[in-house]
Amino acid sequence: MSSANTAFGSYDAPAMNDKYRFMRALRPFSFGVAIATCLIGITAAWHEGVLLPLNALLVLAGGLLLQAGVNLINDYADLEQPGRNLSGLDRACILRNFRIGLGCFLLATPIGFYLIIDRTLGLAPLFLLGLVGALGYTLNPVNYKARGLAVVLVFWLMGVLMVAGSHVAAGGELDPDIIALSVPVSLLVSLLLLSNELRDYESDRSRGLRTLTVRSGYSRARSFYYLLLGLTLIVTLALWGAELITRPWVLIAAIPLALRPLKYLTRPAAERRPLTPATGQLVMGYGLLFCLSV
Repeated sequence: MSSANTAFGSYDAPAMNDKYRFMRALRPFSFGVAIATCLIGITAAWHEGVLLPLNALLVLAGGLLLQAGVNLINDYADLEQPGRNLSGLDRACILRNFRIGLGCFLLATPIGFYLIIDRTLGLAPLFLLGLVGALGYTLNPVNYKARGLAVVLVFWLMGVLMVAGSHVAAGGELDPDIIALSVPVSLLVSLLLLSNELRDYESDRSRGLRTLTVRSGYSRARSFYYLLLGLTLIVTLALWGAELITRPWVLIAAIPLALRPLKYLTRPAAERRPLTPATGQLVMGYGLLFCLSV
């Protein structure tokens, strides 16, 4: 407990759970998801000679705002969880972060309207689906994280749709090639969400939060982590074989980033916290290198 002084004397301020502090709730390590997925779509439009620079900047800004919004509203469901021991300061921080998160969504809205008007109405359902998916990640009654669906749905919502939507908004067209190019980084987005569940396995299980990892058990979820990493390599090689990427050797630089998280998978819960940031660095690094390989 920390002590604070006032004009009327002193009192003991309630301790705050560190996870609700603004920077922890913001989860900056996950911004690599928005940057990587948006840049792949933008880079593809550039290679096609159709890139609209202003739209590209707006796509990046909108993607980062959506990622920040998703992160900041992530803990709101804790307020409604039975048996959750939250101090008044915890609740105040959760509500503050939630309001700022909604503000991020509001700031992203005019960007979305501009891109729809400038490019095509076809972006409207993509943007709407992305927004609904962002809000439904942990908010009831959807809360697909608690239903064990987060790892699967983010493959589409934060992976494929982000790459394809960014490509169209930046000047390109929706075609099979851009969908194919979105698959490796989308697998890594799912990997990042899975790493979060693996990191929090024990606490999620004790709180009754039914994530995919809690439902399947830690050992199976860890095997799924290896599988997603292996599939990323296989799909990348397939894209090279299909001549959709022309400089695959650039991606060799991502190997150290892929190996680093693996050492945390077999560690006890207290030593597993670096797993998620390390996986986030992999997503960011691979995404940037992938742009250079196209």
